Formats: sequence, structure tokens, C-alpha cells
Amino acid sequence: MFIKKHQDQNSLARTGELTTAHGTIKTPTFMPVGTKATVKTLSNQEIKNIKSEIILANTYHLYLRPGADLVEKMGGLHKWMNHNIPMLTDSGGFQVFSLGRQGNVKIDDNGVTFKSHLDGSSHYFTPEKAIQIQHQLGADIIMAFDECAPADSSKEYFKKAMTRTHNWLIRSIKEHQKLLKDKESPLLFGIVQGGMHQDLRQESAKFINSLDLPGNAIGGLSVGESKKDMYEMISAVTPHLSENKPRYLMGVGTPEDLVEAISRGIDMFDCVNPTRIARHGSFWNQDGQHTIRNKRFEFDSAPLDQDCDCEACQNHSRSYIRHLLVEKEILGLRLLSIHNLHFLINLGRQSQEAIEKNQFQAFKDNFLSQYLQR
Repeated sequence: MFIKKHQDQNSLARTGELTTAHGTIKTPTFMPVGTKATVKTLSNQEIKNIKSEIILANTYHLYLRPGADLVEKMGGLHKWMNHNIPMLTDSGGFQVFSLGRQGNVKIDDNGVTFKSHLDGSSHYFTPEKAIQIQHQLGADIIMAFDECAPADSSKEYFKKAMTRTHNWLIRSIKEHQKLLKDKESPLLFGIVQGGMHQDLRQESAKFINSLDLPGNAIGGLSVGESKKDMYEMISAVTPHLSENKPRYLMGVGTPEDLVEAISRGIDMFDCVNPTRIARHGSFWNQDGQHTIRNKRFEFDSAPLDQDCDCEACQNHSRSYIRHLLVEKEILGLRLLSIHNLHFLINLGRQSQEAIEKNQFQAFKDNFLSQYLQR
């Protein structure tokens, strides 16, 4: 399922290939997020044009609307969306627990009661139900149901949530095995938790890794902690996750975080950030993050990024895209989304090339010195 292709000689960065029922994914890679079965504002062809090898969909949102039964009756996500590339669904755990900030969640050892953000209706998720829904959706990679404890929790509660996550993983595995049908069945990943506590993170990583799943994920990061703390947690965890399994850092998606995490042995990333900042008029290039509405771009005939071959950069100027954003034209949001996603996906490909040449550390240093202007 996963083959490690090359290990960089000067860091923990590595290249690999993850084979799924709908294709092979070369790592390290960034995965665009299609929360409600669509990457916001982008068509299927545009997803192909930016050379995305895998996209995500969200279990919580699709469960609430239109419902997993509908998706299953329509032939699963691939047929319904008319996509033929691999797909990953999360378990809905992060979305469910994020509702807890409004007091809409009650947790017990069996599962979670939560209220829909759409209509206030009450629902109950168990590890078994989360797996059942994801099998109905028909993704290539599915995630075990976990508890993502609030960042301000005590260490005592982080340990309790970690233990619950481990117990729920065992139950997720059992349910997954009951539902397995054929070679097209999805790959199940477990999720490391433990907050900002190195000892808990390492304990969780060892437990998750011992279950010998097709892949391992790290959750509960990029939720408000400093980048320094996040990098320290990644460094503490990756040595305890198998070299022969993909390592997936959930919900992380800025250029600097990608190269820092790749250097620490991470293979897969996802985040809504590229399309979210695009909708607010921001874009990335080699010189950092910029706001296209700034006056300095009004008469700028250059592309968003001189070295980029995406549709936006090959066909339009900063001046024109700025005009679209000022006028609130949908095309402007689409072009920025295309560019930002392409930028991260291409950063993954550039990282692959540097790793294969044992030059990743120099690539990372050069990229960050320009991107962060340091």
C-alpha cells in the first residue's frame, strides 16, 4: 500500500508512493479539502489542472446534508462527484468536538451527542457509526473517530481524551473489518492525540503504531499553539511512527509549515487555508503571503508568481485579479484558489525532487529565507 522510495540524507524528509483503489499518490503531498463534496469554487477539471492526486471530503457535513444514504445510493462520492482520483474522508471528530465550544456536545465513553449547526437537531456519533458513514461515502482512505480535546484542557483531561481515542480506534478497526468487502475497500488510518504534552504524544504514537494500520495520522495540532510548539510535537511523534507507513499531519496547510513538517518526516497534509485566504483576497508566492487588494497591485502587470504555471498566473495579471476582488467577482476568488492550491501542491512536488537529490535541507533553507524574508 505504501512504499518509501527515498530517504533524504540530511533530514527525516522522504518520498513515497501510497496506492489506493483509485490511484497512486506520490508523497510528500498536499491534499485540497472539499468539505461538502466540492473544493470551493473549483471544477473537477481545475482540480486535475493543478495536478492534485487526492482530495478530501468531510464526514460530519455530508452526514448532515445530503446524508450518507443519498451518497451511497448515487454510487458513492467518486461517481456522484464525477471524480476518478483518490479521496479521503475524515471521521467528523474535529467538527463534532469544535461544536463543544458552544456547549452543544456531550461526551461519554461510548460516543458523542451533538447538535447540528444547521437546524439544532440532536445526533449521536459512535466510532462504529463514523466508520459506517465513511464506508457509505466510499472514500479510498478513512479516519478513525477520535476525541480532539480543547487546547486549554488540563493534562489530566488530555490523557483521558487520548485513552478514549485509543479505545475508539479499537472499535473503529473492528467495525471496519466487519464492513470490508473487496480490494476496493478503504484504508483505515488511526490518529495520534495528546495535546501539547510530549509524553502523551509519544505514548499515543506508540499505541497507534502498534496496531499496524495502513497509515498513521497526527491530529490536534495547528489549533492555536505556537509554530515552535507544533514543530516540537511533530518531532516528538514521528520517530515512533513506522517508516513504512504514510504519516499524515491533519489540518496543517501553510507553506512554511509544509517544509518544516516534511523535514520532520511528514508525508501528507490537508487544510482549508488555501481556499479560505483566497476568499479573503490573499495569495502566496515565493516572497510570502500578500493581499491582492493592496493599492500597490493596482497597476501591476506581473502574474501572482513569476515562476508559477497555474491558470491564474499564465493568463492574468495582479492588476486584473485585484480588480476582480475589488468588484467582488467570483472569478477572482476562483483564480486565487487555483493559484494557492497549486502553490502548495507544487511545493510538495518540489520537495519530492529535492529529497530525491538529497538536497532537501538546502531547498528548505532557501525557500524559507525568501518566503519569510529572513
